Amino acid sequence: MSKSTRLRELIAQGCIMLPGVPNAAMARQVERAGFDAVYISGAGMANATAGVPDIGLLTMTEVIRLAGYAANAVSIPAIVDADTGFGGAENVARTIRELEAAGLAGCQIEDQEFPKRCGHLAGKSLVDIDEMVARIKAAAAARRDKHFLIIARTDSRAVEDFKGAVKRAQKYIEAGADAIFPEALQSTEEFRDFAREVQAPLLANMTEFGKSPLLSFQELADFGYRMVIFPQSAFRVAMKASDEFLRALKKAGTQSGWLDKMQTRKELYELLEYDPAAENWRGFHDR
Repeated sequence: MSKSTRLRELIAQGCIMLPGVPNAAMARQVERAGFDAVYISGAGMANATAGVPDIGLLTMTEVIRLAGYAANAVSIPAIVDADTGFGGAENVARTIRELEAAGLAGCQIEDQEFPKRCGHLAGKSLVDIDEMVARIKAAAAARRDKHFLIIARTDSRAVEDFKGAVKRAQKYIEAGADAIFPEALQSTEEFRDFAREVQAPLLANMTEFGKSPLLSFQELADFGYRMVIFPQSAFRVAMKASDEFLRALKKAGTQSGWLDKMQTRKELYELLEYDPAAENWRGFHDR
């Protein structure tokens, strides 16, 4: 079974949790923890790899390369944040083809104007509905794998209003989107009501420090959501820990007091499926 087929099977059966990762090593951790799928965060890739904010600064080539590393490091399906699709309809079509070839099981494409902004910041602007519909139609027509999941994200709630988000979602489904991602809904009731209004597989974003309340996975599953992402949670925990460590190292001049908080060499090699005694390393998974 292909990863894209497996992803569709999972969301047909119920709701799934997708922890977000910025890189392949953390994707391996998600798989080892027992999750069924992983989300490759656009903000995570920008922040962790390039050290830049999530404002559309990574190119299509960079995103495909980084996402491909993560997708091929694990056997579970991976979804990636493809921002606005990196241009007009023709660019979106190429993006889909390249992501398929890189081993992704699906992607999200949003209806912001370029340059985009983090979905939970002010100052966003949207393309008109017809332009986003053209992006979705191009994406659906371009895929070679009919199971590759195309998720249409709308940022309309913050720019227009809740009704605008519902209207756009319905148009995007008609255009061929397989699932809808309503970004930055602002209350429990909005998450509930959106699921009542929009009849399609839905993705909920449980990012911290943003516009949305932090609902539990079970609450969202009960509303009817099929995917729940936690895009930056692991990255934020890791960054907080490394910040504390570096301050302590600067003060003490030694890392010896932190050894019990570190991943050991043995644990790292196990995560990477690496045996130093073996002749060949076979840590990449078949696409």
